[in-house]
Amino acid sequence: MRTLTMTLLCLALTGTVLAAPALAQQAFPKPKEYRIERGMPKQAEACIQCHRQETPGLFADWAMSRHASANITCLDCHQAQESDKDVSQGHAKYYDRKELPFGSREFFVPVTAVVSPKDCSRCHPDEAAQYAKSKHANTMEIIWKIDPWLNKGMNSDDERKAGCFVCHGTVIALDKNGELDPATWPNVGVGRLNPDGSLGSCTSCHTRHRFSVMEARKPEACGQCHLGPDHPQIEIFMESKHGDIYTAFKETYNWNTAGGAWTAGTDYRAPTCAACHMSGSGKVKGSHDVTERLSWETQAPLTVRPSDFAAFPAKTDWKVERDKMKAVCLQCHGKSWTEGHYTAFDKVVQDYNEVYYKPAKAKFDELVQKGLVSTDKFFDEEIEVEFYELWHHEGRRARMGAMMMAPDYSWWHGFYECKKRYNKFMEMANHLLETNTKAFVYPNYPGAGGSTEKPPQIFGKKP
Repeated sequence: MRTLTMTLLCLALTGTVLAAPALAQQAFPKPKEYRIERGMPKQAEACIQCHRQETPGLFADWAMSRHASANITCLDCHQAQESDKDVSQGHAKYYDRKELPFGSREFFVPVTAVVSPKDCSRCHPDEAAQYAKSKHANTMEIIWKIDPWLNKGMNSDDERKAGCFVCHGTVIALDKNGELDPATWPNVGVGRLNPDGSLGSCTSCHTRHRFSVMEARKPEACGQCHLGPDHPQIEIFMESKHGDIYTAFKETYNWNTAGGAWTAGTDYRAPTCAACHMSGSGKVKGSHDVTERLSWETQAPLTVRPSDFAAFPAKTDWKVERDKMKAVCLQCHGKSWTEGHYTAFDKVVQDYNEVYYKPAKAKFDELVQKGLVSTDKFFDEEIEVEFYELWHHEGRRARMGAMMMAPDYSWWHGFYECKKRYNKFMEMANHLLETNTKAFVYPNYPGAGGSTEKPPQIFGKKP
């Protein structure tokens, strides 16, 4: 028996040796290697110590961040090359002032205040690549393609900087002294064009200098921009059952779970904006491209599939993306509930398109074709405002309210108002047509005069 055992052992060992070369040829994934340098150069220490005194709130935010825990310092994000055009000239002069702490050239490092997605991509390449494809990053192009306020110069440059561009972004420029132009800075718009050519600002959602995942997961982060009469997603969410549950149970949510691991039922009871549109859920991978998971473009005048949205055609298949969103829904809801919701939403889209928008658009085009309404200066005729708000205000609220399950927004703030707006618009339009009268033009439209030139840095220079 012992002899048999030894024989089998030898055979087993022999088999292992013979099989080893075959196993060695297989391509196994390489294990990730992490190494955190706990030391830091004296220049980085100088930054930290100086800002600890000069901007204690900024320092405290950084000190409480994951960046600080991983030894990511000011230099890792703000350091620039001396040849970069956005290098702060004023900051460089600090190192020549001997009377100040760290006022010595030995601590000098060229820095820029504009930290861009390109800078963030050094550590977050996937997130930056996804974001670059999104409507968020490209929203400046979108707004210039669909917004008559900009294209017709019907608001001032100052009004735009205080309003539109805070969310959509500016083209960051430098003044004659080489410093950031106050007409374009500060700005954290999601579609901001940075001096390095990248689009967007990660700090729109992950605010400086905490850069918190927790903050970006909460609906209030999205509510900074997605609110008001034209796209009240934050108000719609808070009215919905999802928002009601969030309000009641948000203190129990685990907001700090690692990216890709935030799980319905474990970390949160009802989803937030990020949970549906960005976070990983079940087999659906997380993404910083908010264009994904959409099957209708509800911000458009006529509701279309995302790939048919002329201002920014998505490179997606709406059926594939709808299945992704359904998979998110199915983490908490049954199949019949999910299918029923989308069936109802599709009917709302058809109702808006066929009953309200298409007839109104045909009537508006007739007025323009017959010269009764001029589009040279949009909004200087009341009927233009009526047509615009039919799709831009009530029409959006009706569709978005239905999609996000807020009945009051879909009906009272949406279709109810659509009916009133539609009837008033049609009455005005038919009167002009029947009497062959041109629409009254406001003689002195206030606050107009903004530039009508599309940013050449986005659209290219005119030939």
